[in-house]
Amino acid sequence: MSGTSLDGVDLALCRFHRNEQNRWLFAIECAETIPYPPHWQQTLKEAIHLSNERLPLLDEEYTAYLAQLIQVFMERHTTGEIDAVCSHGHTLFHQPETGFTLQLGNLPELAKLLKQTVVCNFRIQDVALGGQGAPLVPIGDRLLFGAYDFCLNLGGFANGSFESEGLRIAYDICPVNVVLNYYAEKLGKKFDDGGRLAASGKLNESLLQSLNDIAFYAQPAPKSLGMEWVHSHIFPVLDGSGLEIVDLLRTYTEHVAYQLSLQFKPDQKVLVTGGGAYNDFLISRLKNYVRNEIIIPESQLIEFKEALVFGLLGVLKLRGEINCLASV
Repeated sequence: MSGTSLDGVDLALCRFHRNEQNRWLFAIECAETIPYPPHWQQTLKEAIHLSNERLPLLDEEYTAYLAQLIQVFMERHTTGEIDAVCSHGHTLFHQPETGFTLQLGNLPELAKLLKQTVVCNFRIQDVALGGQGAPLVPIGDRLLFGAYDFCLNLGGFANGSFESEGLRIAYDICPVNVVLNYYAEKLGKKFDDGGRLAASGKLNESLLQSLNDIAFYAQPAPKSLGMEWVHSHIFPVLDGSGLEIVDLLRTYTEHVAYQLSLQFKPDQKVLVTGGGAYNDFLISRLKNYVRNEIIIPESQLIEFKEALVFGLLGVLKLRGEINCLASV
């Protein structure tokens, strides 16, 4: 899979089995992120503006590129004896309110090139049925990480999931790394390492209030976000403030920490994964707002939990079992 933060393609070789109590257990046998070369990073960043004629060509090119990466990974780490390749691909458009979502890299050519069973296009059917199509990880949170009260993912976007009255509730919370990386790049950095740039800036209370007043945050779940929303609702507010970039990073980090803090009940044990778990300043600001037990696991789970769960979604599909929750 590829996240909206555009750091690269995540590949994981995973094994799943059920124990005698019918609980799912897992092992990530090996995993790696293949960074995007500059031309692919730039292409995907600009792809949101492509014409309808050019998009199918990009999808073909990306599918072939993905197949190449998967093939090399398999040759390096397997004997070729796997059950399936479970491909999330790269989300380019996500507009559930219009019934449209597009993940590049899931064309039938993927199965032909790899000569493997492929499970893919995880979001489309849910959106076609009137759902949000995101987040999809919560069924994995329920089946694999039920020991935690709240599962929080800090990727390009923050999303979380938890159990409430027998239902798994999940939704996107706010943009995170898609915004922080964007402004860090303006300072010549790929990302704000440890949140040190943000920590050097000044908090602007007026901008913080404007961000917290955005209507999306008051909407009930289920709800989800896409890059189009960031371009229309977040960047104009930040760019219109006229602040120095480090002050934007400082204030936006505070905004994220505050929005995250509103999601937890006081006694919940919170598992934090995704690249944002490495943002020490963001985590410290979150802990400033809450008294929850914030658990940051080993690096492999931080970085590859989503890839792991999409593997599980593929396994559930192969078994003819539910792999998408209507409550989400």
